[in-house]
Amino acid sequence: MIKIGITGGIGSGKTLISSVIEHIGYDVFYSDIEAKIILEKDQNVKSEMVQLFGKDIYILNKLNRPLLSNILFSNKSLIEKVNSIVHPIVRLKFDEWSKSKKTPIVFNEAAILFETEAYKNFDASILVVAPQEVRLKRVMLRDGLLKEQIISRINNQWLDEDKINLATYVISNNGTDPLLNQIENVIDQLLIISN
Repeated sequence: MIKIGITGGIGSGKTLISSVIEHIGYDVFYSDIEAKIILEKDQNVKSEMVQLFGKDIYILNKLNRPLLSNILFSNKSLIEKVNSIVHPIVRLKFDEWSKSKKTPIVFNEAAILFETEAYKNFDASILVVAPQEVRLKRVMLRDGLLKEQIISRINNQWLDEDKINLATYVISNNGTDPLLNQIENVIDQLLIISN
């Protein structure tokens, strides 16, 4: 079995690509969803978050996401601190999950695969890219955020140009290049590697 990381900046469409891969018949682990579960269910993580941000970081036992977003997207050192609390647990969950799978390839969707150097734990990586204007429109529609808020988040992520140098495969999700052909081409190459 080979393990493949899927990543891309906010609004790039990495979740769409992951869902297509699932539809084709491969298992995908969603790191960001798992991280959200850990932040709300793991008592040790919750106490570390309260120590770091104060008791207002949880409201009625639910993570106060707007507060956390406002704090994190203006402070890179705190982003790294939260990542150091949550991501080792996410990695362990992925390892446990992948052991239960029988397919020749498993995928792990993660927003910050390169930033955390987690890509080094995978046999290959897929980077999903899209022009900034396309990403802005997608996120504005999806999340109802203002353009300035999205740009602030994009500015806190690595540039696609920096990630392309580390990625094994790049899928362009610009709204014009056919996605299915690109995904199938990557999977065909991965099947060769997995044998």
